[in-house]
Amino acid sequence: MSGSLRACQGRDPQGVCGLESAELRRLVVYVHGRGGSAKEAEHYRALFPESDVIGFDYRSQSPWEAHEEFPRFFGERRGRYGSLVLVAHSMGAFLALSSLGKRHVDEVYLVSPIVDMEKLIRDMMARAGVTEEELSKRLEIETGFGERLSWKYLRYVRDNPIRWGVPTHILCGEGDDLTPVETTSAFAGQIGADLSVMRGGEHWFHTREQLRFLDAWLGRLKRAGLGSGECAASCSTRSTFPSTPRPRP
Repeated sequence: MSGSLRACQGRDPQGVCGLESAELRRLVVYVHGRGGSAKEAEHYRALFPESDVIGFDYRSQSPWEAHEEFPRFFGERRGRYGSLVLVAHSMGAFLALSSLGKRHVDEVYLVSPIVDMEKLIRDMMARAGVTEEELSKRLEIETGFGERLSWKYLRYVRDNPIRWGVPTHILCGEGDDLTPVETTSAFAGQIGADLSVMRGGEHWFHTREQLRFLDAWLGRLKRAGLGSGECAASCSTRSTFPSTPRPRP
């Protein structure tokens, strides 16, 4: 099944998706963001032609749920392959960072990851005019912009900060409205990841131009030898690229 696509779509309760034994091959697992779909994994088939690519149709809505679901899913598959690469977006990236580690994945590509959930929650509280004292008393508060604030969630992310030691590459947009570039840059520095920023980009990479940029970013890492599971000399650095990459000479 080398190079073939197996995108989990909830049909397989075990999440196995018909994978064959592949001890010497690489598996790429795509984890979508909130409101996304495991079907989005199809985009990465051409980008990882030498690998098996699947999408993880997870059910977790919180980091404590992910702590149960994600290690089980990734652990089962890691043992079948020579290496496992994680590609994760937004909320999916946060859940993966909160629940996985070196035992589960060998290399990581994060697109617009949420890396400071406590800050994001506090920002939403400020937007909704909710104080921490009020939230602690009411436990849950519905906002006027479609989000539910949870005291349990805030306490959990505050008490369980992300600790990460897997070689990681991060891409974000200059105009990300959920996680500011400064926050992502600080996180990249903390974990020794390389960071690329798309000028004029946003949180959701979905337009033709943005997807071309994402593809070029992955290709650039591969050509530079940074997509091999090792964090090379450019780790902990930040690069900002224009919205339309220049053609190669």
